[in-house]
Amino acid sequence: MTGKKKRRGKPSDGSVFRRGRKWAYAFPGPPHPLTGVRDRITKSGYETEDEAWEGMEEARSALATETYVKPSRATINEFFEAYFPYLRLTVEATTAANYETMARTYVMPIVGKRLVQDFVPSMVAALYEYLLTEGRQKRDTNGEMYALWKAAGVEGREIRPREIADKVGLTYAAARRAVRRYEVGRIPKPYEPGLSAKTVKSVHIMLSSAMTVAVVWKYINLNPIRSVKAPSVPRRNHNTWTPEQMMVFLEYVQHHRWYALWVLEASTGVRRSELCGVELAAFDLQKKLVRMAETTRVIAGGKAVKGTGKSQKSRRSMALDSFTCGVLTVHFQQVERDKEEWGETYQDHGLAFCWEDGRPIYPDTITEEFNRIVDFLGLPKIRFHDVRHTYATIALRTGIHPKIVSSRLGHATVAFTLDTYSADVEDLDRDAAEAVIGLFLPSLARGLI
Repeated sequence: MTGKKKRRGKPSDGSVFRRGRKWAYAFPGPPHPLTGVRDRITKSGYETEDEAWEGMEEARSALATETYVKPSRATINEFFEAYFPYLRLTVEATTAANYETMARTYVMPIVGKRLVQDFVPSMVAALYEYLLTEGRQKRDTNGEMYALWKAAGVEGREIRPREIADKVGLTYAAARRAVRRYEVGRIPKPYEPGLSAKTVKSVHIMLSSAMTVAVVWKYINLNPIRSVKAPSVPRRNHNTWTPEQMMVFLEYVQHHRWYALWVLEASTGVRRSELCGVELAAFDLQKKLVRMAETTRVIAGGKAVKGTGKSQKSRRSMALDSFTCGVLTVHFQQVERDKEEWGETYQDHGLAFCWEDGRPIYPDTITEEFNRIVDFLGLPKIRFHDVRHTYATIALRTGIHPKIVSSRLGHATVAFTLDTYSADVEDLDRDAAEAVIGLFLPSLARGLI
């Protein structure tokens, strides 16, 4: 390395010098706010001395405007390992767990060894393309179990859940539930090596949040995710029931322990996590109101945790009808009897819907029980979440104002509600066209319609 050179007319506390065949610059940074010690800011790799001087001037300018980022060899993996503890402190447990799972599954194994400062928009776009085409990391255990079950059927023999569980490496309970699904026609979708656009969009949202923190922490000076568009998610057609089909379901479950849960879902369309998290104290049956504020979700490790909903609009009050209030009254009386019977062993979490001993109900347990009943009754197969869509569609068809429907569903905006269900109520649009024009057409012309 040759001696340092100071350019005439340039600040005396900075210099450029040769480092091997390249040029580099160095200058003292601002004093540390606690110790007062100045870090030495340096960067090499310039082809000429003039380029090194220009680089130092740009660094000084960025430092003065607080946009300077010190050159770093920190990798994406190292950043995320520092980011996860901060994430757990600043967001809900479910969000933190989901973000960490996505990062560890879909980002860190693929680009984790690259430098954070090399994570530019073109690399982000390439990552998304890879995820969409061959990014699926998890085993298709459902497909493996179905293949074993189907092969046994072709051979004309019965395969027991225990054999499936042993061959696939899952629990007996998981294999038993799978066999029940296959027997009623609930077969898995064909395995695809790429992730869905919806999953990649979720990765995009996670990365945008993480890289925003990376900017604040001075790993990078610009968020590369903002320059990349998330994959577009195809609109999904909603499978819903008719009012008659909903009635068949509700009549059958009248003596089910969760009858009040099924009725509340049918009459309000609340989210599954809200059913699991709503507390007894949230209900005022005299005023026929419920306050939805708490949710329950399951995070990695099978732990059920509390949350506060998807958005501010999720925390809402809803009016209840007289029938639902009557069903809830009977249910709450049963909860009180359960407390007396279990005594000190009752796990009182204050939940409106729980097991006999007070333990929380896992959201997936509700779905499994719903599917079992639907299959037994021979009703059209819909997801439990589609009961929410059924409520929304019926409400809009009944003529309830979209603003009210949106508020009851806890949507962030009325526009989202209308956009989500516009395809389900196209006939209402046609009816509106005829109704409005009929108000001011002359009677003679009206007769021609």
